[in-house]
Amino acid sequence: MRAYLSVWRLPSAPALLIGGFAGRLPSAMVPLALLLMVQEQTGSFAVAGLAAATLGIAMAGMAPVLGRVADRRSPRPILLTQAVAYPLLLAALIAVVLADAPTPLVLAASAAAGAATPLVSGTVRALWSRVDPRVRPAAFALDATTTELVFVIGPGLVAALAVLAAPAVAVATAGVLAVAGATSLAASRAMRDWAPAAHVQSGVFSTVRAPGMPRVLISGAALMVGFGGIEVAVPAFADDMGSPGMSGVLLAVWSLGSVIGGLWFGARVLSASLPRQYRWLLVGTTIGLAPLAAVSSPWVLGVLLFLGGSVIAPTLTVQNSLVGSIAPVQATTEAFTWLSTVAAGASAIGAALGGVLIEGPAGIPGALVLAAGGAAVAVAVTLVPGRRDVVPDAIREPLAA
Repeated sequence: MRAYLSVWRLPSAPALLIGGFAGRLPSAMVPLALLLMVQEQTGSFAVAGLAAATLGIAMAGMAPVLGRVADRRSPRPILLTQAVAYPLLLAALIAVVLADAPTPLVLAASAAAGAATPLVSGTVRALWSRVDPRVRPAAFALDATTTELVFVIGPGLVAALAVLAAPAVAVATAGVLAVAGATSLAASRAMRDWAPAAHVQSGVFSTVRAPGMPRVLISGAALMVGFGGIEVAVPAFADDMGSPGMSGVLLAVWSLGSVIGGLWFGARVLSASLPRQYRWLLVGTTIGLAPLAAVSSPWVLGVLLFLGGSVIAPTLTVQNSLVGSIAPVQATTEAFTWLSTVAAGASAIGAALGGVLIEGPAGIPGALVLAAGGAAVAVAVTLVPGRRDVVPDAIREPLAA
């Protein structure tokens, strides 16, 4: 716990942790709330799914562009602009849906809201990458744990608001949370101390091609394809067992294992290099996912998900540390937004593949094999020889966050 106390004592830690948590919740809330709202209004899951997908694609596609601008200037004006634009665009989206507007207009409003989603995740990680290297691992561990909690609490909050009020209320609540998160980050001391690095002329994909980045992004994508498969397979498994309500419990247990594992890992001081830690944690993830396809009991599945989940947050912690070390100093925010974009896209692909497998001859076990296979591919990617992965911390100017 001493390591976490060191992080919490940093001047801007409350803003980065609490504000970052609030600002990230909309990413987990709005797609689901929009899905429920459109389906309730139109009666069509096809239109609802298309609207949610459009929002997600716009959000993921705009993030690296804004990250590049943030690195050249500062994330602060972007966050403040989004704190104004995002809730207004969400309000417009609610109005369009509730007015039974034509589908193209619903999709356009979804895209606009997605593109305006506050640049919270990439900004928080970029700020953590500037703190004292001695507390950075614990900071990234807390960040990974916070991200896990976002995807536990966010959907649960949407479900509660949809039942007690309406899906539109959940969308509006997400807008309020986004404003709170974005403005708290923009006002933090770490943001005030932000000094843009000297501009270096570079191509659109130069950050993605930085030494070590392709392997981190590709391995991370393979891993997230597997996780996307699990997110579809677990509800299907629970439904097949005759207990559809069990799916939420099983996914929560999976995330709980990740939270506990992340907190334990972040308090450790390891001598192994970051690439080696990353590789072995991916091996551990693969081992944890391998038995899932053979399980026939929801209780056994819950135990295995908890144990396997305990490696996830540590893996993401080291992944973030790697990106923070690899990314060009003038493109840190952009690098983290690329990581988020790739993760979101790969997870969606994994969910789609998992659904196809479940509906086909492979069934639920096939989707669970996909999960272990994705992790195994991630391990294989880390074994591919390449240029040096990690830039020494000494070249990065620590920022008193």
